[in-house]
Amino acid sequence: MARSPFSPSFWRSPLRGPWLTSVLGVVLLGGITVLFVTGLVSYAAYNPDLSPVNDKTPDKGVLGFYLFSWPTDPHWLYRLNQGVHVTLGITMIPVLLAKLWSVVPRLFTLPPARSLAHALERLSLLLLVGGALFEFVTGVLNVQLDYIFPGSFYTLHFYGAWVFIAAFVAHAVLKTPMALRNLRQLREEQNDLIAPNPAEPTVSRRGALWFVGGGSLLLFGTTVGQNFDGPLRRTALLAPHGGAEPGSGPGGFQINKTAAYAGIRDADTSEEAWRLVVVGANGHMVRLTRADLLDMPLHSAALPIACVEGWSTSDQWWRGVRLRDLAALVGHDEDPPDVLVESLQQRGAFRRAALRANQVADPRSLLALAVNGEDLTPDHGYPARIIVPAAPGVLNTKWVARLTFGDL
Repeated sequence: MARSPFSPSFWRSPLRGPWLTSVLGVVLLGGITVLFVTGLVSYAAYNPDLSPVNDKTPDKGVLGFYLFSWPTDPHWLYRLNQGVHVTLGITMIPVLLAKLWSVVPRLFTLPPARSLAHALERLSLLLLVGGALFEFVTGVLNVQLDYIFPGSFYTLHFYGAWVFIAAFVAHAVLKTPMALRNLRQLREEQNDLIAPNPAEPTVSRRGALWFVGGGSLLLFGTTVGQNFDGPLRRTALLAPHGGAEPGSGPGGFQINKTAAYAGIRDADTSEEAWRLVVVGANGHMVRLTRADLLDMPLHSAALPIACVEGWSTSDQWWRGVRLRDLAALVGHDEDPPDVLVESLQQRGAFRRAALRANQVADPRSLLALAVNGEDLTPDHGYPARIIVPAAPGVLNTKWVARLTFGDL
């Protein structure tokens, strides 16, 4: 019996073959396409060309393109997109692992390159496998809030996605002629995936697919609940936000960063100390206490919170001052411009965030002072926070200290 993986007789599973690999490949083709598209949509949601504070990716060049300014309708757009992206990504893990298992003999084929075309195929395969593993591993670690990799997740995942998709396209182009020939075959013929000396089967290929599908279904069932409130969230065992709701009452819904984590001190948010600085046209500036804000016209909006890690809440009832009314206070009476929002937050990413003019102008975009009928809690951003329809959670800045309106 061969002991080296470089020997074809080392691989003895009777399950491997073009049929199993093709079925898994078709599933991955559809799933990865959806993951890539929803990833690009998530990137666009940050309005990356608006301000460097929104985009943590250096020197992205042409890779940083996107096709539209992020809208505010429908208000659940980001919640749906990111829920699909994260839940589908985790659900696809068994399919990816099964596909890699089905083609692993090809990674040990000798000689490494028989021709230029074969060398290009092997290189694309290396980048494809490495890119897929990198994207899935970093994505899962991000969902689990385990930032053990060097550098920013945002940057690593962004560039990793482009390396992976480039290898994916190259591999598809190189393999399309062979795939078409295989589709015309009425029966499975001998090739390098079929073991020359197969072991006795313990399960059929269809049984193996049921096993993979069951694994995906299990991961789906223990992840999808993070997109919902109430008892269903408790089924999200693999999600860090999947346990019981944080507390009870009007503020009893999911959060990402606590006030303690962000370095927010009670002394800085007291009514005596806290002031909102609003800057606008020609340097026009006003300083407002929380009482001043409460004396302004207040409005309500039912909006969710949705995070890049995939968790979200149902619509919460927010009440506060419209951003466009604050813009009018500092000289922007018509067509409010972009705004730079700055927080009291002392550490962590997105202490500053920019919002586009269409987000400022939306009547549901608020500097919120209360939620679900009561004042904001410290963890939900007291004394004031941003809430904007369809925006990623990190752009709904908490503990707001300064708003600067103008072209960014």
